[in-house]
Amino acid sequence: MALLNILHFPDPRLRTVAKAVGEFDENLEQLVSDMFETMYEAPGIGLAATQVDRHIRLLVMDVSEARNQPRCLINPVIVSAEGEEEMDEGCLSVPGFYEKVSRADRIKVRTQDVRGATSEFEAEGLEAVCIQHEMDHLEGKLFVDYLSNLKRNRIRSKLIKMQKQQAN
Repeated sequence: MALLNILHFPDPRLRTVAKAVGEFDENLEQLVSDMFETMYEAPGIGLAATQVDRHIRLLVMDVSEARNQPRCLINPVIVSAEGEEEMDEGCLSVPGFYEKVSRADRIKVRTQDVRGATSEFEAEGLEAVCIQHEMDHLEGKLFVDYLSNLKRNRIRSKLIKMQKQQAN
């Protein structure tokens, strides 16, 4: 296993729209394993392949308190969504910033596992919000896109300044 580099906003690679996974092989299994290790180490509750500069429709997550319920979604599709939940969201690609975002409270998702088997499940609350957040990454979208231009630009400026300080 290996820790992967997480891209940070405003890196333009975060805006890449991911392509469907077509090959379910050892390389995919290794990437999933590396993504879980990276997410847990960060620490975070979700990580999309786009965030680690792999532009395929893959995300990993674990919203459990004990961090013992890992879930991998490949080629996920939201089949239905209802309700509304407003929650403070943060992101491993936008470190240190949290803002309220409104999303569906309950969703039904169709996905594939690392072997390509298709399944459907329902999610609500934090799990539903996490899935929607990570699926946004697969579309090249970040939670800051839900904010006002003023807030988004302020966050961008602060992150650029932090990145320059770290480089020196």
